Amino acid sequence: MIFYILYRIGQVLALNLPLKLSYRVAVALADIHYCLGFRERFSVTENLKTILAGPSRDDGLRQAAKDVFRNFAKYLVDFFRFSKMDAEYVKRFIKMEGLSNIEDALKYGKGVIILSAHLGNWELGAFAMGTLGYPINAVVLTHRNVRINDFFKAQRAMGKLKSIEFGASLRGCYKALKNNELLALLGDRDFSINGLPAIFFGKPVASMPKGPAALSYRTGAAIVPSFITRNGDDTFTFAFEKPILPEASTGLGPGGPEAAGDEDSAIKGIMGKYLPVIESYVKRYPGQWYVFRNFWNPSHEELRTNTII
Repeated sequence: MIFYILYRIGQVLALNLPLKLSYRVAVALADIHYCLGFRERFSVTENLKTILAGPSRDDGLRQAAKDVFRNFAKYLVDFFRFSKMDAEYVKRFIKMEGLSNIEDALKYGKGVIILSAHLGNWELGAFAMGTLGYPINAVVLTHRNVRINDFFKAQRAMGKLKSIEFGASLRGCYKALKNNELLALLGDRDFSINGLPAIFFGKPVASMPKGPAALSYRTGAAIVPSFITRNGDDTFTFAFEKPILPEASTGLGPGGPEAAGDEDSAIKGIMGKYLPVIESYVKRYPGQWYVFRNFWNPSHEELRTNTII
């Protein structure tokens, strides 16, 4: 209940204060969280050591850690303000780069998997696509608190996003792709028990989500890595990379799923194409990667709770 109340208070402030003042309040609260949230600060700093390969006392490392907390607070402000945003806001504040890659991928007629990460403002990215008229779906986690879950669903619906709840999502994913729609998935955190081990920033990760690769392989849908990141002036850049096609969809093989060989090998191959893309964006924007648990060496408690962020 307390988190629901805090979300509602945050929304009231974000909707009634000028945007710049809302950001200032959010940053001030983020700095308090940075100072008092020892566990989160430690985990973020440990993650950044791997990303930046810098010493623990480096000023740049500390600043990047503070930026994670501050940018996440701003991300929440933007999320709370969806009711004030429209197509004009999207055109004014979000610079699109490579949007033609989405159009090219849609031409295959098998749907498009927009693959992103807990980076920048992925919720705003989905909002922007829906507001611009693209049929957009996204797999989302179900919050334990019903009121929080309903609040998040309502905010997302303002951008015409169709939420597909995690856990019972497979049918909805196949339906969206069959209808040649966009399906947004995050590829940097595994919330299931079905992920695959991978190498990320040169270090092993016990489990990374295989869903995007598996869906692409099984349906022939193209994967378009897409990331919306915050600029220094609090505008955004929404970048769309070249489509990644499963082998059976490229015309290189005789056709059919069997032509791509063993499914697990094919899925690993697809993951091997898009994980470096995610890695490159995290490397470029370390202060906008919102993972508040130790990514490479999680504690037993972190594994047990498996928090959203």
